[in-house]
Amino acid sequence: MVGAGVASASFFQDGIFVVAFPPDLRLNIGRMAGSREPTLRVTMLPRDTNARGTIFGGVILSHIDLAGGIVAARQAARNFVTRAMREVAFIAPVYVGDVVSFYARVVGVGTTSVTVQVTVEAERMGKPDSAVPVTQAEVIYVAVDEAGKAMPLK
Repeated sequence: MVGAGVASASFFQDGIFVVAFPPDLRLNIGRMAGSREPTLRVTMLPRDTNARGTIFGGVILSHIDLAGGIVAARQAARNFVTRAMREVAFIAPVYVGDVVSFYARVVGVGTTSVTVQVTVEAERMGKPDSAVPVTQAEVIYVAVDEAGKAMPLK
């Protein structure tokens, strides 16, 4: 899996599932800032399928969260947790063998939060020059201290 070895923690806090990214998360998985290089790129495997034989949406959501977390962690040397994932749109199915690219960019910065838009495209197996839009989401990350309390980015 891309990003293997990245230490993150997940837990429930105030009824919300939280994924914590360490402040030293500096993965060299892609370059952002206007380029079309993805933040994360993953080949979908048979273990990722649902009962219908397409890729389970939860797998895509997990990778969206990772890609967004990488971009959020580049905004400040802080621990970030996933506060909300909103406006998730599953546009087209993803299949085994597809190479799925996650393009993440910052669309908003608050006092304690970073909002990231993640666009997901799939290159169909056997058609490497064709990218199909498959999912889009907006994710909000909040900087937290060791006690899990929100803290300023600066």
